[in-house]
Amino acid sequence: MANYTAADIKALREKTGAGMLDVKKALDEAEGNAEKALEIIRVKGLKGIAKREGRAASEGLVAAEVRDVDGRQVGTLVEINCETDFVAKNAKFVALGDEAVALAAQSGATSPADLEAAGFSITESAATIGEKLQVRRIAHVTGEHVEAYMHRTARDLPPQVGVLVATDAAGAAVAHDVAMHIAAYSPLYLSREDVPAATIESERHIAEETARNEGKPEAALTKIVEGRMNGFFKENVLLDQAYARDPKQTISQVVAASGGTILGFVRFRVGA
Repeated sequence: MANYTAADIKALREKTGAGMLDVKKALDEAEGNAEKALEIIRVKGLKGIAKREGRAASEGLVAAEVRDVDGRQVGTLVEINCETDFVAKNAKFVALGDEAVALAAQSGATSPADLEAAGFSITESAATIGEKLQVRRIAHVTGEHVEAYMHRTARDLPPQVGVLVATDAAGAAVAHDVAMHIAAYSPLYLSREDVPAATIESERHIAEETARNEGKPEAALTKIVEGRMNGFFKENVLLDQAYARDPKQTISQVVAASGGTILGFVRFRVGA
């Protein structure tokens, strides 16, 4: 029987993110030698990458970084996925997220392909960890001030929701509260002007057809449709949403009271 302890298994799992059975098999094959077992896990992981391509990678983390660039701030948000929450909270995977967002911020990469071209590769990490890993998406926002808010859905997991809010200098006073609101209320657009014309047309058509099917009088359709469109905007447009901390005010009113302006935002939730 190979000479190793439960502590050796734990240490190798934490180092690689590999499953317990894989770690034990590697230690058995390596006769208890941790370094040799690590090499076995890496080799077997590389061979298994192709087999894992079809698996769903719906767990993971969101990482953020804000940098000062030429008198302004640039915020970068990256989502990296894995297959299980066990790997998501592994120190090696968390460090991979930090590495990815730092390189994305430095290089200006806006897509996984851009990030790979800048020198980031997760093949080695995927081989060691033994799961399918992928960079899902990257986003940047720029302003005089950029606020980052990261939310953990469970204590033992890394952030699953990440928000960046870009404002002018005055808007910095409310940027944190707005970022928390965005994390909770998931707006899709900053202003009504940002909603695509095709989306507005589709929503308006649905509202009108629904009203007709409900038997609403023809003379009242215009008013009914406008009311339902306002409801759509209040649900999906940040500036129209009721402020989470004081629903009597809209986000637009809160920001206006600060004398500031929101320039843009981005919100990522793992797997969503």
